[in-house]
Amino acid sequence: MRNAKMTLDKAYEIGAIDRRLYGSFIEHLGRAVYGGIYEPGHPTADANGFRKDVVDLVRNLDVPVTRYPGGNFVSGFNWEDSVGPRESRPKRLDLAWFTTESNEVGLHEFIEWCKLANTTPMYAVNLGTRGADEARAVVEYANHKGGSLYSDMRVKNGAKEPFGIKLWCLGNEMDGPWQIGHKTAREYGRVANEAAKVMKWVDPSIELVACGSSSLDMPTFGDWELTMLDECYDNVDYVSLHRYYNNRAGDTRAFLARSVDMDVFIKTVASICDSVRGKKHSKKTLGLSFDEWNVWFHSSDQDKEIWKRDKWGRALPLLEDAYTFEDALLVGSLLITLLRNADRVKVACLAQLVNVIAPIMTVNGGGAWAQTIYWPFKQASQFGRGTSLRVIVDSPLYDCKDVESIPELDATATLADDGSLTIFAVNKNLNEDTLLSVSLHGFPKYRAVMRSVLTHDDMNAVNTETNPSEVVPVSGDAGKLDGDKLEIVIPKHSWNVIRLI
Repeated sequence: MRNAKMTLDKAYEIGAIDRRLYGSFIEHLGRAVYGGIYEPGHPTADANGFRKDVVDLVRNLDVPVTRYPGGNFVSGFNWEDSVGPRESRPKRLDLAWFTTESNEVGLHEFIEWCKLANTTPMYAVNLGTRGADEARAVVEYANHKGGSLYSDMRVKNGAKEPFGIKLWCLGNEMDGPWQIGHKTAREYGRVANEAAKVMKWVDPSIELVACGSSSLDMPTFGDWELTMLDECYDNVDYVSLHRYYNNRAGDTRAFLARSVDMDVFIKTVASICDSVRGKKHSKKTLGLSFDEWNVWFHSSDQDKEIWKRDKWGRALPLLEDAYTFEDALLVGSLLITLLRNADRVKVACLAQLVNVIAPIMTVNGGGAWAQTIYWPFKQASQFGRGTSLRVIVDSPLYDCKDVESIPELDATATLADDGSLTIFAVNKNLNEDTLLSVSLHGFPKYRAVMRSVLTHDDMNAVNTETNPSEVVPVSGDAGKLDGDKLEIVIPKHSWNVIRLI
């Protein structure tokens, strides 16, 4: 058995955890909308066509904010197509995903779904094929009370009260050559600034997310942030980060080490933001919005075949990754990384929510179930609220192909408003359990320990419609609590939630 130590002190805080850290994402891509959240005629569908079985699974995740309608999709999207009578809405070719969008579900319908799912919208505007004029128009449509062209249009379309959308994305991945309307950093910074300016003139209460780099690997990374923020720093509130991980190499140890990459990405972007702040002599500190993150690679070959067979089809089964237990371990570590950076990361969106690289899967006309990654996300969302603590962990280290000195035990802790303490831990050792000794400084005497463990003998185990409980958390040994000392065994290759009350 390996040994590790953790020191916790009530006085050592990283910062308050923004509840929007547990956001997600619904894009008009694949079966995220049609066959995902929306399927008229399904046995569980309500009067509006929304699947109640999916809503229940989403509500259990407690997702405070949901990004919509894209993603790459948004850079060719006309928001006006998605409002008004359904029979009048146009069908459009979606050049981002080579499918056909019916616009059957649009802005009004998404707002109604958000109410059902206990979430709030994070709406992205098109800064690819469109610009500041369309951006301010959709803010007016959504948020202005009435008495103007676009707000009266909303009322005419059946919504007397404003939608009150508070969080907006200024385009999507505009640094990427694959993006419709791709721009240089200077070009994007200019249009983002002008859009931000007029959007806030329409509604000063909104917050805006500027597009950062779509990946740490982009050749323009760093310079992109510096240049675009030089143009729009004063009028935006957050900078976005996007990052996906894969294990195409089949190297589990290296795959689980990728949480270090996320940490480097966050800290580098925060440093760049602060350098622009210094250059501008600004008193404003920008937050970060990690509004796309997940594992993504399982469905790549399948998607190529689908496009060959049915290019321009509607709601094609694209990006339907079947997540393994191994994927759940990395997702747990990525959640720990976000919590460790809660002082700067204020918004984060697991991409995506249903069917498309998602924790929730459905069958058209059939069931819905939770994938393996659902469980660490659910538990972090449930218990990772309040204050993020600055935890000192002394753990054995390992090296892998790309990175050295990776802690075998990846752990952090949160302090809830009611005084309860939660420790999240991933043991990345594939062969040995770890005895964790925890020193609790400055905390009241806890009376009880509750423990949940997610582990499996097969790293490739998945959940399915017929076997949805193959990989699920179970109660574990609560260890030994003696005053301000806790000793607890962390099983090999496992995700753990340890609660002290």
